[in-house]
Amino acid sequence: VQLQASGGGLVQAGGSLRLSCTTSERTFSTFSSFGMGWFRQAPGKEREFVAGISWSGDRTNYADSVKGRFTISRDDAENTVYLQMNSLKPEDTAVYYCAVDRDLGVGGDNWYEYDYWGQGTLVTVSS
Repeated sequence: VQLQASGGGLVQAGGSLRLSCTTSERTFSTFSSFGMGWFRQAPGKEREFVAGISWSGDRTNYADSVKGRFTISRDDAENTVYLQMNSLKPEDTAVYYCAVDRDLGVGGDNWYEYDYWGQGTLVTVSS
């Protein structure tokens, strides 16, 4: 199982980053049937849902804390899901993880609905 997240880094408050999560085609030849999600975990805090997208791409959902600032999207031809993060705040600092919702395909907000997880990419927002 291979999920590769990238795009993290250091950015000033108010800035933007775009995270990418790519799956191996050999591993997920049916990527287009999976829901996808992004979660994050800040130091000393619980993992929390950030955004999810359904297998068809027509349904997305977001944590209240990122609504209007973050956008999740997918490119099935590239087996990739993106998280565009704008107007970043210091409280967005965390390790961001992408995950595959293989069975439900809805990209929901519960971590236990996800079957595979990437290794995480660190986002640091300075004030």
